[in-house]
Amino acid sequence: MTPEDLAKTHAAAFTRSRSWAAVEFSDLLNNRFIHAVGNNQSFALFQVIGDEAELLTIATHPDVQRQGLARTCMHEWHTKAKALGATRAVLDVAADNLPAIALYEHSGYHACGVRKGYYLRENNQKIDAIVMESALD
Repeated sequence: MTPEDLAKTHAAAFTRSRSWAAVEFSDLLNNRFIHAVGNNQSFALFQVIGDEAELLTIATHPDVQRQGLARTCMHEWHTKAKALGATRAVLDVAADNLPAIALYEHSGYHACGVRKGYYLRENNQKIDAIVMESALD
């Protein structure tokens, strides 16, 4: 997976908010705490620091959504995070992203906080972020 490939998939998946550029993926992938799983069509990017893992982004190209690829990425990043010593995982998700919330709940996450107005949509509408957590056991 190249930063350019990740940026293309991210842009296709994130049409209601700003997607990440190839240079951002490149910078992140050069950080020793950042890890990626998946492939060019569906991937997860996460960081592990100490015993905590954080999902930074997960994206599946719209052409291959609803095929279980995101669930596979969730399982893969959890497995890798545990191997790196993480016992707890956190993430945030836009409150209006119901498919992602369902994915995370299916993966064992529950809401533990809110970041008011965290996400900015194309029409300057501010959307809350729901902070979610899960034990990695």
